[in-house]
Amino acid sequence: MKPIRNWSTKALARMRGRWADRGATSIEYAGIVILVAGIIIAIRALNLDTLISGAISNWVGQVLGG
Repeated sequence: MKPIRNWSTKALARMRGRWADRGATSIEYAGIVILVAGIIIAIRALNLDTLISGAISNWVGQVLGG
């Protein structure tokens, strides 16, 4: 039990100390934008957009009883 307590104490100290992560940088935001754009391009290239929208439409129709 003591090793876990030591680890958690050190982890909490690092999250609050000078090594704390203060937020995302512009590089991280750019990476997220590139990742999302890649997913959207892949969906469009594979013509999955109509399949996805049709499946969502069917699901909503089933939930609403239509």
